[in-house]
Order: sequence, then C-alpha cells, then structure tokens
Amino acid sequence: MADIETPSPTLLVPVGTQVVTRVATKALRAGESRPAGAVGEIASAPADASHAYRVRFADGGEVALRRTEFAILKQYQRAGLSERADVEPDLEVYGAYVIYRCIVGSRAYGLASDASDVDRRGIYLPPAELHWSLYGVPEHIQDARSDEVYWEMRKFLTLALKANPNVLECLYTPLVEEASELARELREIRGIFLSKLVYQSFGGYVFSQFKKLEQDLRAHDTIRWKHAMHLIRLLLAGITTLREGYVPVEVGEHREALLTIRREQMPWDEVNAWRLTLHRELDAAFAMTHLPDCPNYERANAFLMHARRSRV
Repeated sequence: MADIETPSPTLLVPVGTQVVTRVATKALRAGESRPAGAVGEIASAPADASHAYRVRFADGGEVALRRTEFAILKQYQRAGLSERADVEPDLEVYGAYVIYRCIVGSRAYGLASDASDVDRRGIYLPPAELHWSLYGVPEHIQDARSDEVYWEMRKFLTLALKANPNVLECLYTPLVEEASELARELREIRGIFLSKLVYQSFGGYVFSQFKKLEQDLRAHDTIRWKHAMHLIRLLLAGITTLREGYVPVEVGEHREALLTIRREQMPWDEVNAWRLTLHRELDAAFAMTHLPDCPNYERANAFLMHARRSRV
C-alpha cells in the first residue's frame, strides 16, 4: 500500500480518534500479540508530540504508541484511492495536457516593474481515461519554480461560474501565449460567465481583505501596500464589469494612482477613502447592471461535455 501519511511533528491527534497500528502490539492474553493493522482509538494524548499516546482496543487493552507507530483510520482507508505514488499533481506530469496558457498579474495589468514575475495561468484537459480511473485527476497543477498554475477544465469552469476574479482575468487577458482550438472557443463564449455574482465576488473579497489590512495596521503598524493596490484595482475592474459587461485587465488611466499606492506614496487615509468611494460606485453599478442574475450554467455544462468528448 502507498504511504498512508506523514505524521506532523507538532500537531497532536485528539482523544477519541480511531487509528490503525503500524506495528504489532501486546494483547491482553499472555503470549499473544495483535498484528500490525489493528484498529483502536486514542485514549489519552501526550502534552507534546515527542511522547507516546495511549491507544485502547476493542478488548479493553491499552498500549503506548509513538506517533510514527500508528496511522489515523480515515487517512488509512482512503490511502489507496489517493493519487498514485508515482503520479504527482505537478506540471511535469500533466503539462502535456495544457490547452490554454496566458499571462495575468502585474504584467497583464500594466503595473509591472523590472522585478515583476511572469504569472502564467491556464487550463489543462487530460484524457478521458484518467477521469474514468479510480484515481481521477488533480483539480490543478502547478510549477512553484516558475509560478505557473493550470486548472483542470471542470474546476476552471466552476470557478468562472462563481465569478472568481483570477479565473475571469484568464479569459479576458490580452496576453495569450498558447490556445488550442477548444480554448479559443471558450474565449469566444466567455461572456456566459458574467453575472451579478461579480458584485458579491469582487466586492466581498475586497471588503474582507481591507478589514485584515486595517487589523494589521492596528496590531503591527504595517500595511501590505502592494496588496492594497490590487484590492483597489479589483474594485475598479468590478465596476467596469458590471457597467460594461466585460472584465478589464489592463488598468489604463488608473495606472499612476495605483502605482502611487504600491510605492507607499499615498497616505492610508486616502487609500481607504478611495476604497469607500469605489464601493459606492460598485453598489450603483450593481443596481444598474444589465448582467443576468446568474451565469449561463447550461452553456458552460454543454461546453464541458464537448471538451470531455474531444478527449475520448
């Protein structure tokens, strides 16, 4: 069987958790032992991970076991159905199935500096046989070395239907490096993903993140200025999307003002005042938008079926 789990050196397993032994243990009856694989539950946990647990079995017996000597039952049961040990969800394994590759982030927004990374995102579409297998496919693949992330087609469409800003920007960025015929078809119908959900998705995220920025300011007297800049940019994008029915990626006339925030040249009070003004504009745009209440789930589903059939 594949490796069940890698025990955390710091997290403790709570009392009552069912576990499976990795080693043989002494049984109640003299001269007998329980083989590795016996099921018990945590009767008592140590104060730290360097000491032993007490594990109780169905016959009432208890033994002391180190964390490396047992596995958590739930993890043990699903180990065989997890991704195969020889197939990792990374770009090296699944990269051949990438059908759409684009550039987002600062370079697409027009906010890049010489030190800015190239943020590549996109879609991968594996063969049907991988979907049909017990193991399935990962929802996304990535290469941490180059900051590349690619979503499996169904996951990408699901996020787009939820008005996820990062995914919608993938569909509207002008910086496309690779697009199969299927990916070009998707870009042609990208409007099906736009709905009033943009208001909740864009505005709600900015609202929650600004609260965190203000907490950081009160607690540590620090601000993540680059993050604040991108939150303002997101509000500007949401307003345009609701008003005009497309997702702007390049920031255009707002470039210098946004860079002023990133350079820490705009006082926090001014940044926050701009944010509040934009929230009001977002509210007004939502009240007047011609976007539908919901995205077009039927067309998105039809496209997914079409895409999957192309890989049979």
